[in-house]
Amino acid sequence: MINIAQRPQEADDRAVPGDWEGDLLIGKANQTAIGTLVERSTGYALLVHLPDGHKPEQVAPALAAKIQTLPDTLRRSLTWDHGLEMRDWKQARIDTGIEIYFCDPNSPWQRGTNENTNGLLRQYFPKGPDLGKVTALELDPVADELNDRPRKRLGFYKPTERLAELLWH
Repeated sequence: MINIAQRPQEADDRAVPGDWEGDLLIGKANQTAIGTLVERSTGYALLVHLPDGHKPEQVAPALAAKIQTLPDTLRRSLTWDHGLEMRDWKQARIDTGIEIYFCDPNSPWQRGTNENTNGLLRQYFPKGPDLGKVTALELDPVADELNDRPRKRLGFYKPTERLAELLWH
């Protein structure tokens, strides 16, 4: 595993788009989950459908498939925690071309953008329900709504506006 301390400086200062933070939003009885990806410089969020659980053999291909939908310029790095779900991180890196870094154990603040976004997502997916019943078609509108929400950190711009500004200017 590559430690977050080895992540490039550009990711730390949010200067360049394409550095992501990821995690799982856990559902009922820790059996179901939704994967969350948040771009650090814009706050743009993607939700990863995990209908069959969050074991490594389910998470790595689902993450890879979602990351592969991104343009190459947005595939610089992904930072994750030490959860067992990322056991197959090397395969995800091979499949996507994205560098994957891991936070220090018990240090969720090292992925603060993702932690904040997961808090916002709890407005849509409260603790307790079976997240395995949420369909892929239900996830995209939630991500769209979240990405269309002005953020104080962004000077009250929306993540969609910041992403468009960075990609097209």
